[in-house]
Amino acid sequence: MDRDEIVFEQYYEDVYRFLRALTRDRDLAEELTQETFLRAIRSIDTYRGEGEFRVWLCSIAKNLFYSQMKKQKKSIPVADEDFPEGESQEKTLIDRITDRETAMEIYQALHRLRDPYKEVFSLRVFGELSFREIGVLFEKSEHWACVTYHRARQMILREVRGGESDEKRV
Repeated sequence: MDRDEIVFEQYYEDVYRFLRALTRDRDLAEELTQETFLRAIRSIDTYRGEGEFRVWLCSIAKNLFYSQMKKQKKSIPVADEDFPEGESQEKTLIDRITDRETAMEIYQALHRLRDPYKEVFSLRVFGELSFREIGVLFEKSEHWACVTYHRARQMILREVRGGESDEKRV
């Protein structure tokens, strides 16, 4: 078995699950998973080894997904259970994501986040990973993942609100 086959075998299920959560479509997830590995193999030289390989693959997968959505001019699906009930800021964010008119504004704010905030938020919301799993991916603690996610969420909310303070909006 060569290196590419080993990588595929080792990470296929993780990338597929990530894309399945993003796309909510088995066929599209399968297609994008295949394309992710094809791109990864072609650009393996760009992997700097600074983070976990799985995270790098999921980044490729996420970018392919975003490109696919742009081509189809679709909004990115997000389920209500991605955010805990009862938190008005999060409910407001999810309401705005599901509103097609403001969805692009949210995705642009997410795209402008720097790492690790962008990655942690995407893995939590789109990849449906637990804070523990995210912590493992980044070789950090569960607490670090939770704090990073909440900071990312706050940054997105602030940007979408145009810098308004949270007190004015709640």
